[in-house]
Amino acid sequence: MIRRFVFGEMIETEAILEKPQAEGGAVPFLCVDEEAMTFSYSMEDSDRVYGLGENVRGMNKRGWIYESKCSDNPDHQEDTRALYGAHNFLVVDGKEQFGIFLDYPGILTFDVGYTRRSELKITASDWNLDLYVITGENVKDIVKQFRHLIGRSFVVPMWAFGYGQSRWSYMNEDEVREVANKHRQLGIPLDSVYLDIDYMERYKDFTLNDEAFPEFEKFNEEMKEQNIHLVPIIDAGVKQEEGYSVYEEGLEKGYFCKKEDGTPFVAAVWPGKALFPDMLNKEARDWFGDQYKFLLDQGVEGFWNDMNEPAIFYTEDRLNQVMEQLGEYKGKNLDLNLFWEFKGLVNGLSNNVDDYTKFYHNMNGKKIRHDRVHNLFGYNMTRAAGEAFERLEPDKRILMFSRSSYIGMHRYGGIWMGDNKSWWSHILMNLRMLPSLNMCGFLYTGADLGGFGSDTTEDLVLRWLALGIFTPLMRNHAALGTRVQEAYQFEDVDGFRHIIGLRYKLLPYLYSEYMKAVLRDEMMFRPLAFDYPEDARAVRVEDQLLLGDGLMIAPVYEQNAEGRYVYLPERMKLVRFKKDGSCEEEILEAGDHYVDVALTDVVVFVRPDHLIPLSKGGQCVADVDFEDLQYLSFVENEAVYEYYHDDGYEKDYENPAHMCVIRMEKDGKVCRE
Repeated sequence: MIRRFVFGEMIETEAILEKPQAEGGAVPFLCVDEEAMTFSYSMEDSDRVYGLGENVRGMNKRGWIYESKCSDNPDHQEDTRALYGAHNFLVVDGKEQFGIFLDYPGILTFDVGYTRRSELKITASDWNLDLYVITGENVKDIVKQFRHLIGRSFVVPMWAFGYGQSRWSYMNEDEVREVANKHRQLGIPLDSVYLDIDYMERYKDFTLNDEAFPEFEKFNEEMKEQNIHLVPIIDAGVKQEEGYSVYEEGLEKGYFCKKEDGTPFVAAVWPGKALFPDMLNKEARDWFGDQYKFLLDQGVEGFWNDMNEPAIFYTEDRLNQVMEQLGEYKGKNLDLNLFWEFKGLVNGLSNNVDDYTKFYHNMNGKKIRHDRVHNLFGYNMTRAAGEAFERLEPDKRILMFSRSSYIGMHRYGGIWMGDNKSWWSHILMNLRMLPSLNMCGFLYTGADLGGFGSDTTEDLVLRWLALGIFTPLMRNHAALGTRVQEAYQFEDVDGFRHIIGLRYKLLPYLYSEYMKAVLRDEMMFRPLAFDYPEDARAVRVEDQLLLGDGLMIAPVYEQNAEGRYVYLPERMKLVRFKKDGSCEEEILEAGDHYVDVALTDVVVFVRPDHLIPLSKGGQCVADVDFEDLQYLSFVENEAVYEYYHDDGYEKDYENPAHMCVIRMEKDGKVCRE
């Protein structure tokens, strides 16, 4: 059951497709304090809290305080409170079971037992929100109801399930060719190469650097002939430059965010001084979405949106103010206090909280200050693209994923998990985000494998890839100035070829589970607690996941580890994929086990009476045979698998011809229905 409660004058987010009728009176389970603008709930010691989408710490969110505030924060650690997305959905699992969603575009604070261990307290910045309370048979049922409420998740083209290689930046055609050629020559599978900001003319959206990419359309076709897709980045800021058509047209039509006095709001991002399209204004959103046509016409079939929290390097007004203040320190003896004041002035330029109160949106003719709707910017930037693709390429799936997001954006694109670091702890953080993002509808997701910032190591990339082969978005991405981390840059090329190649063998299962999760409003990745709620040991496991119906994964995420402990809530079959192409299988009883995992091994666990369809692999998705299948199986009686397969490009998702039932008897006999 879903109940909706309205507080104050709601700013329409359009995140919800079908709204239940609003109710008055008491809110179930929660204490409401309208004066303090809080909702609170008294928790038992055994209560667990799941959700909040993209965030730090464990799958169980108890013990920390989180902010729902889309933030450009590449240095996130355990003390981080906000990341790139705002995902205001959580489920309490304990003495009562219920879900809470706050449809609220401003900043929220979720104190999940941080101030007081026994109290969950949610605090809003102002009192203009819709609250949804969801009850059901169990956690999975509550999530399913919520997912049905917010609408179907975005579906990517099949090629977007292939391995992608990215770096800030491949500077010209020859560098991209080298990446493509090295993968093909060494037999390392590849489906896409990502173009970061340097493919543009001086960081201007919807332009091309003609010196680096003189015949981009022809070059794009050259790559496609090798089954490699080029995926360019699009940034949120439009460069302020006379003669630049996107800037001049947007300025003429009033499509950029403005200051209170009606003049353009100018802030700096990649190109320097830039203006932000008013993504909350429908006309401006349609106009910005239509700009993608420039690259669609060049043959591009996928994009990633960046810097759309929106990130701000500095504003013109604040920079002038700080430059004036810095002069006051000239010639002074900077002691401890003065030095930190001086340093704080410069550090405070970027993403300054006060700057987000200085510009406004035009929402249906009403002027709204940005900080009240901050979390909707990235969502609506990606929505602009998604709606434009339906107009411009109605019969084709176009890849789209974003850095910033709000619940509802999952209908228009996926997300990557932001600018992480080449830290071992971020492998575990990546794993723990997967189910909470699935809860919020984000199924096409993954992290920057190997880490974006900092210098990586060979063993770190191998271990991260051994998790990344299971995530729908599988992309190796690194920052400018860091150690190169393409698979062929390391000593053990055979190990990289083996692990990345395994992704292509897993594709029949991964794509099938992804599409079933899309069509049935379910989760592709789940904590063990969701399927084994009565198992006290299982509910405490924070570093293993169920993947679809039949698999459990338990990646290694510690430096120099030669294996790890794994908890099995029931009897399972361990399957070990080795670098030499062999596959070892072993039945393990329920309980705790230490499992050896060599650096280039991939280990999975098959649940009883389940089977996992596999292909023979390929160098790209187009090579993969989804019909001539092999199977991983653990059959004690009979295994039945619902196998979804379509052509990966058309949009007749619900065609019953795409689904068949595969049965395997105990003797290994297989039949398809």
